[in-house]
Amino acid sequence: MKEKDLLSKVMDEHGAQLLAEAIKAREKAYAPYSGYQVGAALLTASGQIFGGCNIENASYGATICAERVAVVKALSEGENDFLALAVVTDSEEPGTPCGICRQFLVEFAPQLPIIMGNLQGKVIVGRLD
Repeated sequence: MKEKDLLSKVMDEHGAQLLAEAIKAREKAYAPYSGYQVGAALLTASGQIFGGCNIENASYGATICAERVAVVKALSEGENDFLALAVVTDSEEPGTPCGICRQFLVEFAPQLPIIMGNLQGKVIVGRLD
């Protein structure tokens, strides 16, 4: 299947649900320093969705991004086959996973489709690689 077809299929089949779950997760974000709340929703091969939100810390290096929270929750529940990830922010353009998150994700799903959206309804679909 061509990359464009695969990304369209992921968006058609799971996009709306994953974006909705990421929006819900974003509401739980702890971002008192940056004010930049992020939500993520990770779909596993078993059909489970794991949500995550960013959790900041005064020691900025200890901050945990929403994407990694979702992955850690899935892994800690025995899920390690990932199909797609949605990330939602409240920025003018949809946010993309940071470098640390990309490295973390590529460890488990090097070609992971990523749905990036904002609260204004703009959506970009791409792949981790």
